[in-house]
Parts: sequence; C-alpha cells; structure tokens
Amino acid sequence: MTSDGDRREDDPTLMRNQPALQTSTGAIWLGLGTLLTIIVLAVLVPLMSIHTVIAAVGAAFVVILYGALVVTRFVSAPGRSRLTVMASLFGGIALVGLVTVFVVSSVQAASPGGS
Repeated sequence: MTSDGDRREDDPTLMRNQPALQTSTGAIWLGLGTLLTIIVLAVLVPLMSIHTVIAAVGAAFVVILYGALVVTRFVSAPGRSRLTVMASLFGGIALVGLVTVFVVSSVQAASPGGS
C-alpha cells in the first residue's frame, strides 16, 4: 500500500509534476517568453503617448525580465531549478505588463479630463 505522499509525487496533474517544469530544455519558455514580450510591448509602447514615464518604466522592466529569461536559459545548469526560474520570469513579464496597463489607465482616469 502506498502512502498519500507517494501518490502525490506521482500525480501528473500537480503543477510541480508538469513536463514543462521537469524535462523541458527551456526552449518552450524562450519561445513563449518572446511571444509574450512582443505582445506586452505592443500594448505598452502606444501607452507611452498617455503616460510616458510609467509606460516606459514598465516596458524597460519587461525587456529586463526577458533578458534575464534568455540569460537563465543559456547560463544555468539544466534541470528543474532552471525551468522554475524561467517560468517565474515568464510570469513576471505578464505581471509587469498587467500592472503597468492598470497603473497607466488608473492615472489617466484620475487626471482632469480623463474618462
């Protein structure tokens, strides 16, 4: 009879047991990270006409996080820790983009003449 702990380690539906965090080379994170970075920048660059500083800072953070994603892929040793860092950086790109859009829209709505 197996314990609950053994069953959890073999459960393929757990986030930590997903192939993208276990056996991937990291290429998928680079590909998706590139796509997400392009999308986020395509949203943030036009927002620079509304609030230049906030949108530019957000875009800079996105580029820095993407650079860290690329560096992590080629500098870190293969394995779960590299894939976890890459997944976290990917999530960071999405989070920074979302927060930046929210802040710019909030500032615009709060400014006189903003709707």
